[in-house]
Amino acid sequence: MPALPICLDFHRSLKDHSRYALKSPACQTGGMSKPKRKRQPKTVLRLPDLEQSKSAVLNSLSSQSSQPSYDHAIREFIEWYCSEPRLAFNKTVVTRYRIFLEQAHYASSTINLRLAAVRRLAYEAADAGLLSPDLAAGIRRVKGAKKFGVRMGNWLTAEQGKRVLDVFDRNTLRGIRDYAMVAVLLGYRLRRAEVAALGVQDLQQREEHWVFADLVGKGCHVRTVPVPCWIAAALRTWMTEAKITDGPIFRAINKAGRIAAHGFSPKVIWGVVKQACQACDLGNVAPHDLRRTCARLCHERGGELEQIQFLLGHVSVQTTERYLGCKQRLRDAVNDSIGIEPEPIQP
Repeated sequence: MPALPICLDFHRSLKDHSRYALKSPACQTGGMSKPKRKRQPKTVLRLPDLEQSKSAVLNSLSSQSSQPSYDHAIREFIEWYCSEPRLAFNKTVVTRYRIFLEQAHYASSTINLRLAAVRRLAYEAADAGLLSPDLAAGIRRVKGAKKFGVRMGNWLTAEQGKRVLDVFDRNTLRGIRDYAMVAVLLGYRLRRAEVAALGVQDLQQREEHWVFADLVGKGCHVRTVPVPCWIAAALRTWMTEAKITDGPIFRAINKAGRIAAHGFSPKVIWGVVKQACQACDLGNVAPHDLRRTCARLCHERGGELEQIQFLLGHVSVQTTERYLGCKQRLRDAVNDSIGIEPEPIQP
């Protein structure tokens, strides 16, 4: 009789062991676990793969200003890639795409931007396991288009800048706003998107001088921009008349003269600048030309190149030199007087 509990304990342990054995993966697969099959990278990407990679590229960009450019560049490449016969996504295909862009007479900077987007697309596709890493490495070795020469910018003189500012009627609310907005573009070299994003909290005093502190510009570069006294006065006049105490500085005004609680897009600034320049007979002037104009006027007044670089928010001083037009001088050009000019006709 005493042996009965021992037998029952042995029976329970044997039952538990058999239950565990049935649940184990090795038992269910005949004693050997089946290895998981690895997904093999592809050489030909279809439309769903390209769209997935494009979403990964756009989500990886920290700068919001870069997202529309990359989105457009990748969509253009996908349209070209899908219109061709089913091709492998490799170095040869991307080289053919570069040749296609060159034959379409795109600028070298545009071609290099498109190729940068395609390289990023290949990198994200390889990172997601959709494309072979070897093919992605080959695509990254595709050379960009060479730049021959420098395109000429458009600059205004100081007198032309004054004419643009004099266009606005500063007795009206809209004229006060537009005057302050164009003064900001001419006075301290901000981009359209940066002007549209200016807030009341950005206007501060540092070292007894008004500044726009810690502005986040293109490429997430942070800089502090000094505000001249005459522009600070124009801003204070606008904010006082519009009763703006917080939020965006520049806001939309409807036909009834009511000021919106929110700001507006950079396209509004484009329209204001174009209309003002046409009113004073200055054609082909864009808001970015006002940024170039301010940089050159600072340089002509003896401003240091390094300080102008800080104000513009450029990483490379070569970019600042292009804004200043330091390489080529059109006013008092070297070939204006070379000794072979005809004598002036006497009246």
